Amino acid sequence: MTSRPHDGPVPRQPATRQPTADEPSPEELRARIEHTRDQLGRTVEALAAKADVKAQATEKAAHVTGQIRDRVEHVAHLAAEKTPDPVLDKAGRAALLTVGAALIVFLLVRGNRRRNR
Repeated sequence: MTSRPHDGPVPRQPATRQPTADEPSPEELRARIEHTRDQLGRTVEALAAKADVKAQATEKAAHVTGQIRDRVEHVAHLAAEKTPDPVLDKAGRAALLTVGAALIVFLLVRGNRRRNR
């Protein structure tokens, strides 16, 4: 009995079909897949942002800090507008005297420390 040498399985040819009117073309399928990938990417980014508690807390803190800063500036402006000029002059002189006194105390303490070494 003679047999043919077996080279392995015979490769099959893929069946070629013509798309019907109801079926999308390969280009349409590729476009749909790309669109779905884009949507999935945006969804994953949104979920990651929601899961990042540290970033949310930092953003909220920055927002609240900005609001507080705005309110403090507004209140300071209102206080400056409503404060009479003589009071502002006295406050300015008092601040100047306080800074001068603090400078004198600083220099005296620094001089005493140098002598004690």
